[in-house]
Amino acid sequence: MVNLEWYRTFKSVYKNGNFSLAAKELFISQPAVSQQMAMLEAHVGYKLFNRKSKGVEPTDYAKLLNNLIIEALDRLESVENGFREKAFNANKVVSVGISQHLFTSIGSKLLSKFDFIDFSFGTNDELFQLVDNKKIDFAIVSKKYDTFDTIQRIVGTIKQILVASKDLELVTVKKEIENEKYTAIENWLNQQKWYNYDAQIPHVKLFWLYVFDKKRPSIISNYIIPSESELLTTLSENSGVSVVWDINAKPFIEEKKLQLLWNSTKMPSTEIYILSRKNDTLSSILEEVQKEISVYLV
Repeated sequence: MVNLEWYRTFKSVYKNGNFSLAAKELFISQPAVSQQMAMLEAHVGYKLFNRKSKGVEPTDYAKLLNNLIIEALDRLESVENGFREKAFNANKVVSVGISQHLFTSIGSKLLSKFDFIDFSFGTNDELFQLVDNKKIDFAIVSKKYDTFDTIQRIVGTIKQILVASKDLELVTVKKEIENEKYTAIENWLNQQKWYNYDAQIPHVKLFWLYVFDKKRPSIISNYIIPSESELLTTLSENSGVSVVWDINAKPFIEEKKLQLLWNSTKMPSTEIYILSRKNDTLSSILEEVQKEISVYLV
């Protein structure tokens, strides 16, 4: 019966020319190496190594045996290493950083790629620090970082849009939007109930800056709901408007739970990246994650 450990040990002894070095490489004792070589010699019926003052020298039979098995053994070890890596990655607890507002739409898509995930919520800069300090494996961020130790893979773009609850009548305001009557549009928006995830209304300020060319919107937040996912659910069950990411609003609009009020061409798109450390063992899996999220963001 073929014993693969004999041939693995033979390969190491042949390469190193020394039983002690082979033992260190294989993490076994030197007597174990000697015993396995003795058993292999008995199995093939030929002497394989001659002892020298400093190590061993392969016989002609050993050279022939090496030529016959080396390619198959290398191929087998490659398969074995690949299997171990996949098994490790499949069972490893992967730590992922993401904005709380993008978790439902993007973060949940990672569940099919890993069996165990430990999610961390944070701002772009907080998530960068976690990756850079090796506290998490990778992060989904919307900001570009240029450092030596990290790499970023772009996965797609998202955009801020205006959405409204299904009870609001939008015919008039949409005509104003079509005719670019910005004063009338702003007046209409100021009369609505507003839902935001932050009292500082960062999304609204950006929208007003790009669309209305104003730094300070005059709207008042009626409701502050810290998660955009919960905000959209609440808005769909009540009355009002909000500035949200299109990727989060998409299922609500498709299911007619919310109305698309305004997807302004003045509002720029935001790139989404996977941020990870260089030489990461998850590199191959992150490529799959990149492809999956990219398809979702199209």
